[in-house]
Amino acid sequence: MSKINVKRRSLLTAAALLPLAPVANALAPTPSAMEGPFYPTSSMRFDDVDNDLVKIEGAVKAAGGEVIQLNGRLVDSDGDAIANAIVEIWQCDATGRYLHTADRRAEPRDAGFQGFGRARTDAEGRFTFRTIKPVPYPGRTPHIHVKVIDQGFELLTSQLYLEGHPGNTRDFLFNRMSSEQQQQVSMRFEQDPAQTEVLLVV
Repeated sequence: MSKINVKRRSLLTAAALLPLAPVANALAPTPSAMEGPFYPTSSMRFDDVDNDLVKIEGAVKAAGGEVIQLNGRLVDSDGDAIANAIVEIWQCDATGRYLHTADRRAEPRDAGFQGFGRARTDAEGRFTFRTIKPVPYPGRTPHIHVKVIDQGFELLTSQLYLEGHPGNTRDFLFNRMSSEQQQQVSMRFEQDPAQTEVLLVV
């Protein structure tokens, strides 16, 4: 084979690989998860649906449980920020009860916990919530539900977990994911026990 043919074949091979480079560097999307049975409809929510779930406007009592700040950033697979999107979270209160009429467990619901909140991403895709560290309830490890909506379209529904919680090994939804996916949706409290940061990729 001539040197010219070898060189031509090498160039064609390199050219064929070029379109794959951006894909190889793309961020993996945040694993999706079922919405679950306790997503509160509008009629079930408090009038106060802001990003502070531990203090309901007009209520005297603050929520029970361990208060945390959940910080996050919303980006696309290229790492570009998604601004002005709505991020929703909902979770059970410190007694394991959801803000939902279908949750009929015997434990009294924490009247000081908002149960559902919304935040809007800023120009850098950042959002924040003040809530409680999630607790387990029968059949589930601690988790926080999250939903992302942009221009009326639902981009993501997922669940966030506590890294290293012993209940994770027994949770049917957590164990459906690969170890890499589990890391993507695990909340860490290494630097500050009351603060965590998550990255949502859609």
